[in-house]
Amino acid sequence: MKEGGLIFAGAVAALTFCTMNPAYADAIDGAWCSENGRRFTIEGSAVTTTKGVRLSGNYTRHTFNFILPPEEADAGAAVDMVLQGETQVRVTIGSASAQTWRRCSPGIS
Repeated sequence: MKEGGLIFAGAVAALTFCTMNPAYADAIDGAWCSENGRRFTIEGSAVTTTKGVRLSGNYTRHTFNFILPPEEADAGAAVDMVLQGETQVRVTIGSASAQTWRRCSPGIS
């Protein structure tokens, strides 16, 4: 196979792998799930809560914080999230102890 063919074949293999095995960028964006069924989905400076309320928060690539709306348990409490790796985030809600949440399984958002 000529050099151009090898490069093309390598590119196709890489694209196939990436499509079949989606990787999360090193960013807090995405859907996060707690062990007790709570969920937050972060998209830039927007967050969607367990009850489906969409609101704005303070976003950096590795942190996110916002105030829980009236519809949620712990309404009015500050939520602070700090990325701990590609699949874990440390979540502190109000004065409660920090918890480790994980990226939600595919199909859960």
